Amino acid sequence: MDFIFIEDMRVDARVGIYPRERAGAQTLEISMTFGVPDDAARTDDIDATISYADVIERIRDELGRRHFNLLETLGEFVIGLMLDDFGAPWVKISIAKVGVMPGVKRVGVSIARARAGLSPLDLPDPR
Repeated sequence: MDFIFIEDMRVDARVGIYPRERAGAQTLEISMTFGVPDDAARTDDIDATISYADVIERIRDELGRRHFNLLETLGEFVIGLMLDDFGAPWVKISIAKVGVMPGVKRVGVSIARARAGLSPLDLPDPR
């Protein structure tokens, strides 16, 4: 298995439980690594892998249309897209709110999931 990573993607999304968070979108930083078949490296064929451009476009579109109370829920939603819609066998995602607490640069969550029969903990962290 090979891995593709997307690092510090900025996305405007509505997430949070506090009135100030529910009032409008806030900027999130999303980093993720996902497994892809190693066929792409052998064939040099974009159709044999997962297009990071398609992933970025889909995430921005989906998150722009929804509200999530928790970062954990948002993370599970994105992981579901990756596993179910894009066919990734393994996904690790980190999502951070930037500057939401005084004196704190970022707060966030990190989640790893894999398809049935493949444990996310059995794989090395490629980043």
